[in-house]
Amino acid sequence: MIAKAAFLTALSRTDTPRRETLRRELARQNAGQSADAARPTLVLASASPRRLMLLAQVGVEPDALRPSSIDESARRGEMPRAYAARIARAKAETARDQIANDKDIASAYVLAADTVVAVGRRILMKPSNIEEAANCLQLLSGRAHRVLTSVCLITPDDRVRHKIVDTRVRFKHLSREEIEAYIASREWRGKAGGYAIQGLAGSFVQKIVGSYTSVVGLPLTEVVTMLAGEGFPIHFAWVRAAELDPT
Repeated sequence: MIAKAAFLTALSRTDTPRRETLRRELARQNAGQSADAARPTLVLASASPRRLMLLAQVGVEPDALRPSSIDESARRGEMPRAYAARIARAKAETARDQIANDKDIASAYVLAADTVVAVGRRILMKPSNIEEAANCLQLLSGRAHRVLTSVCLITPDDRVRHKIVDTRVRFKHLSREEIEAYIASREWRGKAGGYAIQGLAGSFVQKIVGSYTSVVGLPLTEVVTMLAGEGFPIHFAWVRAAELDPT
């Protein structure tokens, strides 16, 4: 019975990648070395132009993009907060496993995020067609909803840091004409909840309590704090920019 229990425990472990990788070898070699020993690299587990734009705003340019093709379906009865946390971590772990034997970026920090729009317990996924997009806007019209962005950072030695930013957004009442015009703009495509606050839909927002950049897709205050706290030299780029442009 003891041997069987040990076998089942081994099968249930999720510390992937399980086999020896270049990433793990480098983590052992770099243990105890100063943070200045080599220039840290950063991999973003996304190809979102919005997240790239936000990172550029704080002087960060990822060394590589590794968008993850994972199943983003919500589980039955899954709450929005739990869903966002699960998907962000899955994206980060998938990207980490993709680079684990890449000699150029095997020891990179891996950053992932997932943004969820929720009304109560209901998760509003990215609309796949015009009808779904119109339904999202009708549901959000004249009421408040939550936007949760979960951020997951995996350090070069595979420590995981996680943060969820919860923001409340209130829409004005949307007329039929406004909804139809917004649908026609096609800005809703690929957006959680069927809208982009940084675009035309910014005119729908009456009130926001929380992080604007989180609603766009990446909470900058939390990301910068997280990266700096784990030794990524995020502020070096700020000083470097001043040296290059002293005016």
